[in-house]
Amino acid sequence: VQLVESGGGLVQAGGSLRLSCVVSGFSLEHYVVGWFRQDPGKEREGVSCINRSGGSLYIADSVKGRFTISRDNAKNTVYLQMNRLKSEDTAVYYCARSPLYFGGSSCTRGSLYDYWGQGTQVTVSS
Repeated sequence: VQLVESGGGLVQAGGSLRLSCVVSGFSLEHYVVGWFRQDPGKEREGVSCINRSGGSLYIADSVKGRFTISRDNAKNTVYLQMNRLKSEDTAVYYCARSPLYFGGSSCTRGSLYDYWGQGTQVTVSS
């Protein structure tokens, strides 16, 4: 089982990035996927979660209207489109899978995910 994030980098405030989470070793269609982020010295934050059929389960208030989660089960990939980036979005972004069924913000509990990617750094310069 592997989840590999990519698409991070350095971007100016107001810019955009699209993160990808490519999975292997399992069928993506059977799992919820969440995006999380963590900046050093801060707690991990659940950013967004997507259900098996592609519906968004949750989007954090801090990114609502700017970030969009999507998935392509045929490509074994989950995306996080990030627009109008702000300096406070700077963090390492992780994707993770969960075999559970969630309602709403409960999908942000990291302990309910069993496999995680290694993370991709997003740095937003102001």
